[in-house]
Amino acid sequence: MVTERTLSSGLAYLDYNATAPMRPEAREAALASMQTVGNASSTHRSGRDAAQRVDEARRQVADLLNCSPGEIIFTSGATEANNLALRAAHSVGGTVITSTVEHPAVLETAKNLTATAPDALRLLAVDADGLVDLDGLHAALSAGDVAIVSLMAANNETGVLTDLAPLAEAAHAAGALFHTDATQMVGRLPIDLAEVDVDLLSLSAHKFGGPQGVGALFVRRGISLPYHPLIFGGGQERGWRAGTLNVAGITGAGAAAAAAHRGLAEEIARVTHLRDLLESALVEQLGDCRINGALDYRLPGVTSITFHGALADAVLTAMPDVAASEGSACSSGAPSPSHVLLAMGRSREEADSTVRFSLGYASTRADVDQAIASTIRAVRQVRATLAIPI
Repeated sequence: MVTERTLSSGLAYLDYNATAPMRPEAREAALASMQTVGNASSTHRSGRDAAQRVDEARRQVADLLNCSPGEIIFTSGATEANNLALRAAHSVGGTVITSTVEHPAVLETAKNLTATAPDALRLLAVDADGLVDLDGLHAALSAGDVAIVSLMAANNETGVLTDLAPLAEAAHAAGALFHTDATQMVGRLPIDLAEVDVDLLSLSAHKFGGPQGVGALFVRRGISLPYHPLIFGGGQERGWRAGTLNVAGITGAGAAAAAAHRGLAEEIARVTHLRDLLESALVEQLGDCRINGALDYRLPGVTSITFHGALADAVLTAMPDVAASEGSACSSGAPSPSHVLLAMGRSREEADSTVRFSLGYASTRADVDQAIASTIRAVRQVRATLAIPI
């Protein structure tokens, strides 16, 4: 098994929600593709060979989601996929409904689309566990004229899951489309699109061990949705995304999807066990901690822990041998506290004292043991420096 130590000696990498190390299968597939030449849009043999590699990757991603390959549109990542989904649905008019804990790729897109008509954006609150209330969605839908409901499958900061089926059913009953940003869930928990009736789904390959810069948008066959491309040109990907296809990246994404699919059940159990070991040790040894989110309804390898009396940036600085995060990697470094934790009712001080650990397919017991020892040492050091009683 490839571990993070082979990528960065001595580092316990617990930041899979930011990006996962590339799986060996994905690396091999991408490198093999790089050693050949061919534009997937060309009609000669090299072009046809490239197109066949893209078709195989499309099938592998579709198998992971249990959908048709023809429903997969390749993109540069989930951010682009989210933009495509929301812009296409909103292009015919109507209100956008989303939640206060979405990733900025959804929230900022929704705000941009409704900038000239702020009333056309309805934000759903969450409870202290980070869960969206179905009654709240019904109330928002009752105002009418809703184009799309967009709710994430799993939160990138807390790992809290969303029960998509009843929310999608409510949206459809009101005549709205339903989109989910499943970036953090794909490849970590099963998603069966034959059972969960979402219209649009976004994913990013690097979250489950594929290359960065490749994602996909699932568009359910038969829905009434005019495509609204962000990039115009040759009409690739059925007109949704123009430009020469990234054959090597797409091939790597497909191989990662296939590898994740094969080992999913085993990895869920193993990574959950490692996460639980980490949590229990830190809470027991440090005290005055809070685990954020619905404890029984989270991604297997994710924990968001508030260390009262210890600012997260100071803790992370004090443990350079552990890769963890204050929150979303897409907004880390920003001076504002986590909008997710604030929406869950946490104070700014609590949000600023929260560290996210996220494990994945190559995480080991050694990684967890190192993270436990380093985090305990770092939190105690920061608390002592700040002279805040425990």
